[in-house]
Amino acid sequence: MGTQGTILQGVDMRTHGGRRFKELCADLVGHLCDSPTAPQLAIIRRAAALAVWCEQAEAEQAQGGDFDVASYTTAANTMRRLLSDLGLERKARDVTPDLQSYIRGRAANG
Repeated sequence: MGTQGTILQGVDMRTHGGRRFKELCADLVGHLCDSPTAPQLAIIRRAAALAVWCEQAEAEQAQGGDFDVASYTTAANTMRRLLSDLGLERKARDVTPDLQSYIRGRAANG
């Protein structure tokens, strides 16, 4: 797929962070309609690396460890901008029930 780049050669991608990085890269590539260009792949790698870093910071905080809010916020905002640059955006999904489900729900709740 080519998302790892030459700089990561020799890095053990079998670690949890390495596996998660590869998984996120593959997911992001899958969200793009066409084959990603070299610049898109560079953005994907950066976004995946930041996502892994944020997940690790979240896990450390959840276990009672230190949490650097400024670094986390910077990383999360940078990741959001990178994903936006790729054209990936959050899309609202319709959660309105169909009429039959609505009537059944109203009847069940009295």
